[in-house]
Amino acid sequence: MIPENQIYLASRSPRRRELLRQIGVKFNLLMMRETAGRAIDIDEKPLDNESPKDYIYRITRNKASEGWDKVLQRHLPIYPVLAADTVVTIDGCILGKPRDKADAEKMLKTLSGRSHQVMTAIGVVVKDVLQIRLSTSTVRFRELSEIEIRNFITNHHVLDKAGAYAIQGIAAAFIVDISGSYSGIMGLPLYETAQLLEEVGITII
Repeated sequence: MIPENQIYLASRSPRRRELLRQIGVKFNLLMMRETAGRAIDIDEKPLDNESPKDYIYRITRNKASEGWDKVLQRHLPIYPVLAADTVVTIDGCILGKPRDKADAEKMLKTLSGRSHQVMTAIGVVVKDVLQIRLSTSTVRFRELSEIEIRNFITNHHVLDKAGAYAIQGIAAAFIVDISGSYSGIMGLPLYETAQLLEEVGITII
């Protein structure tokens, strides 16, 4: 069992914080030493010909490992480090966070009337041992008109969302059905997270 039953969260996502609180996990935000108020930064540009699965495993592994390095460098109490990453993928392509509104419009047009996958990987590292779990869910959008897409982009924050939407926001009205983990689509699959944390000594219930 981990002393004090706590972890470090290497993520700046408020949604992941909310989800961890939902299952009663005590956490400390793990920030970079160099820049107060910012979480760990990783180059998230996909490699040439990298599959979505390989990409998300690589990014999650890098985030978790970087977080663990910070714990050791800063001589912090030894708690597990949790990192996560979420991607939207369709036709084997990764839809990350849109570069601008034009890119967001292109993404939403691609998703309109079709099914896509949302992949969230979680990585937990403690004592240099890293474990990763992957949750893959399928989301189907209804047909979206150009006016709907433009109004959505104009009136809502989309540039910080993978695929230019968040399931817990107004975009839920676009979704015909989902298959998989709702919390995974939000950014932290709670079933896999609880399993992994319990394996490293964190008591969930």
